[in-house]
Order: sequence, then C-alpha cells, then structure tokens
Amino acid sequence: MAQSESLPAVVIVGRPNVGKSTFFNAVLGQRRSIVGDEPGITRDRISGIAEHKGKRFELIDTGGIIPNDADMIPSEILKQARFALEKANHIVFLIDGRTEITGIDRDLAQMLLKLGKPVSLAVNKIDAASREFLANEFYSLGIKNLFPVSAEHRLGLDDLLDHVTRDFPAQEPAEEEKAETPRIKVAIIGRPNVGKSTLLNALVKAERAIVSPIAGTTRDAVDESVYRDGVEYIFVDTAGIRRKGKTRLMAEKLSVVMARKHIRLAHVVLVVLDASEGVVGLDATIAGYAHEEGRAIILCVNKWDAVQEKNRKAFTQILKDELKFLDYAPVVFISAKTGAGVDRLFPLVREVYESASKRVTTGELNRFVESLHFEPDFKVKYITQASVRPPTFVLFTDRKRELHFSTERFLVNRIRERFGFQGTPIVVKAKAGRK
Repeated sequence: MAQSESLPAVVIVGRPNVGKSTFFNAVLGQRRSIVGDEPGITRDRISGIAEHKGKRFELIDTGGIIPNDADMIPSEILKQARFALEKANHIVFLIDGRTEITGIDRDLAQMLLKLGKPVSLAVNKIDAASREFLANEFYSLGIKNLFPVSAEHRLGLDDLLDHVTRDFPAQEPAEEEKAETPRIKVAIIGRPNVGKSTLLNALVKAERAIVSPIAGTTRDAVDESVYRDGVEYIFVDTAGIRRKGKTRLMAEKLSVVMARKHIRLAHVVLVVLDASEGVVGLDATIAGYAHEEGRAIILCVNKWDAVQEKNRKAFTQILKDELKFLDYAPVVFISAKTGAGVDRLFPLVREVYESASKRVTTGELNRFVESLHFEPDFKVKYITQASVRPPTFVLFTDRKRELHFSTERFLVNRIRERFGFQGTPIVVKAKAGRK
C-alpha cells in the first residue's frame, strides 16, 4: 500500500490562476508544481506529503476548473478533481481576494458544500493586514470557515492549517519498516504525445495523468508510487520536451526546466519513443539529457501495436545507429495503450538501478586491469571505483594528460564485459599517478 493512502488527504480546489500552485508549494515547502502567470498551467492533479505541527497529510493540487470551456481538457480536469475530492478529508477552496466573486466561484462553492465534507475558504493574495477587509465579502459564498492568506508571502497559513489538521492524527516519528523498502525514482521522458502519460497510467493501472490526443497535454510533472515485489517505484511523468526555439508558451518552457530537473532527481529514466514515427532528432536530444546526467536508461519503443511490419531486430538496429551513445541501454517494445510489455519494465528498472548502484572492490578491479593489454607506452598504476550512479572509475596512469577516446572506449567496453553494468553509463577519469 502506498504511504499516502494511510494519510489524511487535503485537496486544493479553485479557478485557474488563483494561486493554487503557489499555495501548494508554500504548504509543502518545496517547488514541486509549476508556478507562473499564465492561467491553466497546472493541468493535472499533483500530490505531495506535507506536515504541520507533527501532523502529516497528503496535499493534492487539482487542475484549475473552468466549466463549459471550449477545449476538451476541462472535462478531464473535472474528472481528475472529482477523483481527488472523493478521497478528501478536507477541502481548501482557494479564491483570489483581489477579484470580484464570479458565477464560477458560486457554482464551485455550491458543488463543494453538497459533498458534505469539511471545507475551508482560503482567500488568497491578502498580503497585508490593511487588506483583510477585502476577504469579508467572500462570506457570501456560504462557507463559514474563511481564512485570509497570502501564499506568496506565507501569511495566514498557520491559522488555516491549524484548522484543517485539527482532527488529523499525530504521526509517529520514524517508521523503520518503511525505511527498509528500496525506493527507485523513475522519470518518464520523451517528445510530446509519444504516450508518456498513457505509460504512467499503465504502470500504476489507474487513470492518474490526463491522457488526451492533444500534443503537449501534460504540462507539469506528476508522480505515483507503486509497490511491487518489495520495492517502491516512484514514477514521474514529465511534460513533453520541445526544442527551446519552439516552446513559445511559458508553460512549455517551464516544462523543459522541470523535465530536466526530474531527470536529475531520478535514478532510472524511461526514454519513450513512438514506433509509428521512428527515431527523430529530438529523441536523441532528449535521451542525451539523461545520458549527460549519468542516469540508468531504458529505451521504451511505444505504440508497437500500431506498426504494420513488425521487425524488432531491424528497429533495434536503427535505434543503435541513431543513438550510438546509448548502446548500453536495453530496448523494450511496448504498447502503453493495451498494456503489452509494460510489466517487463518493473524487473528491468530494478536491474538497471542495481547495475548503476553496483560497486567493484579495488582489489578485483586491479586484478582485472592487469589482464588488459594497453599500448606499450601507456601504464596503469592503479584503478579504483570512486562512486556509483553512474559507476565512476579513477585510473592512475604514468601520463599527465587525458585518456585518448579510443583508450577510454576500450576500457569501458572491457568493464562492461567483465562486470555487467547494463543500462547505465560508465565514467572513467584518468589521473597522473604519484611517483
């Protein structure tokens, strides 16, 4: 069972651009959601574990709700919001205190009151005591527990959270049992519309992310924990990455930043490719981000069911030719839509994670190096493994210059042959040995 399932849930609801993401980040104490001035940036529900005075709870930030909007996204957002509201122990209705009450605000207030769950009205952007009178008119929405707050300046949050968490149980400090569960963070990356959100849904077997045929629907990163065979897999679905020249909308530019951040925070990266479109230049760019960060990588060829002439060997060869720098990455053919091949990813993620985390003793490494044949004028005095994820080896040589590419390549290939390290880049650094 996921840890968040045993915690009370607090759900943030409100129109777009009232400050839900800023509020979410302020309560959570970290920059987890995308924050910006463009309405509708948060398109999915995002959750995190928050704590207030020893009481822990799951905080869920729903997408901005705009009833009767022209495009299809709001109905999906409403579906996601309802899913979150069903599990809510307390609802925080966030409203912009500097704007007039709208018909949408009244409709939302009525909808929330009908749920019969505890609701607090947080009137946001009240950033000075002299402005608190602005909050009073919002009592007309019929929600008696009203709190003027400024999420940006963290004003009024303590009073609100005291009220929201008053019936929540105090948590015991540390749970040793959970600390022992291996946790593998997995980032799902790829071009827009290659099926990243569909893959996340298939992995967690739930309608978790908004899935839509509109390219670039996923605007932020959402994550979900799955427990399988004693391991907790934390999947992060990053927004579609586009070339910087083409990312005109601020949300898309921020998504690139967030995607690269999640690559840095991940242990394993699933690079999703579209089998029906083949390998394109942007695929190499995106995969290159993960390679440069030294992350364990699995290449997921999605939409394999849509390919007419299925030849895995030929497609794998094309992959190896186009993505030569990822010759160490295993290739998996899947259909996120039908679920075909998706279950194979769990043991493979664990395998490449363990591979990237493997340590080889110094004695074993030096015995191994002694068996290698280098150029006559090149001598290795000593080798040791300096770190993991990625496995990094330091070579002490008789030269005061960097390793030649061919020598580095030779050494990396021999290390793989001898010790495995499937799915992870290997870093080799050379230093001049002491005389």
